[in-house]
Amino acid sequence: MNKVITISREFGSGGREFGIKLAERLGLPCYDKELITEAAKNSGLSEDFVASIEESVPKLFSATLYSYYQLPMSDQIFIAQSDVIRQLAKQGPCIIVGRCADVILQDSVNIFVHAAMPHRIRRKLELGINVPEDQMEKHILSVDRRRKKYHSYYAHKSWGELKDYHLCLDTGLVDIEGCLDAAEAYLRHVK
Repeated sequence: MNKVITISREFGSGGREFGIKLAERLGLPCYDKELITEAAKNSGLSEDFVASIEESVPKLFSATLYSYYQLPMSDQIFIAQSDVIRQLAKQGPCIIVGRCADVILQDSVNIFVHAAMPHRIRRKLELGINVPEDQMEKHILSVDRRRKKYHSYYAHKSWGELKDYHLCLDTGLVDIEGCLDAAEAYLRHVK
């Protein structure tokens, strides 16, 4: 397998875990939050600042003359992450989770991981994130809206549009291990 694999995912579907475990099975490096560190290094910004702004789109604000000539910070971070993604792809096969890698890279295998809402809620509750159970669905939908907005803004495509992915996997119907087996079978036939 000589291609980069990108993983797009719904929040709570286990896409990050899927990417990490697929990388282990295939003996490939996996990049997710590491992209924040590299983008921070390349841009000269702090890692915490990049993490707080990444996967967001420029906000409308009252423009000054200065702001007309300066690229919004979210655009600068997207460019820095895109450069890192391209550099990693040049180094060889790997797995990249999120950050529009499916659009940034022209010759990648693109996987979308999703699940029904009850599964996603249960998964996030089991992970113990600091959101009350009665607010979890609202939180999940909020993260998905942000990802969709980010993807639409930078990729000029609808996030989660099935025709834009080579393989779509439902971790609610088949657990992560089953999805890994399916992905491995699919990837063995990629030319």
